[in-house]
Amino acid sequence: MKTIKIVCLSILLSCSFSPAVAQCAMCRQSVESNIDGEDKTVGKGLNKGILYLMSIPYLVLGGIGYMIYKARKK
Repeated sequence: MKTIKIVCLSILLSCSFSPAVAQCAMCRQSVESNIDGEDKTVGKGLNKGILYLMSIPYLVLGGIGYMIYKARKK
């Protein structure tokens, strides 16, 4: 039961993306140089794309870990 709580807590903590909204320096410079006027949606879209690509490996590894956990439990 304790491991289930730990797994749930780690999933919950890994899903909190609010403090992780940042860009690398090169991406930021590229976006800032291509933005005309007050249109800031390009940067927000780039941030969301980075977070999406970053979350997929964690979800896959979490799924594999869960399958291993279920297999050992039997």
